[in-house]
Amino acid sequence: MGLMDQLGQAVGGMLGGQEGQSPLLQVVAGLLGKDSSVGGLAGLVQAFQKNGLGEIVNSWVSTGNNLPVTPSQIEQGLGSDLLNQLAGKVGLSSGAASSQLAGLLPDLVDKLTPNGKIEAGALDQLLKLVQGK
Repeated sequence: MGLMDQLGQAVGGMLGGQEGQSPLLQVVAGLLGKDSSVGGLAGLVQAFQKNGLGEIVNSWVSTGNNLPVTPSQIEQGLGSDLLNQLAGKVGLSSGAASSQLAGLLPDLVDKLTPNGKIEAGALDQLLKLVQGK
């Protein structure tokens, strides 16, 4: 099992899911990896900021309450090409993927930024924490 698979399962457990429950979570974990085409977590946050959703995504990073996001805002933040690519990898429609991501991304980004900022190695730290290392 690869690092991203382990991360997806670990984050799924942290978010209250069952192992393997969300294949989309594993795809998103890969998306947030530092070598992803998006540019990792920082790139994802920048994409949302650039696409007019800075207030929402900044709330996920900060230590305060997370603002909710709608499926249409997920598409706006990620862009339809990336959303379709993610949806295709897990066999979902873009609408179903954006709905699931609307519930997933705020908590995931929040958990990856516990100190209210994006830190280098956040994904590695999270994986180590969840595995008890």
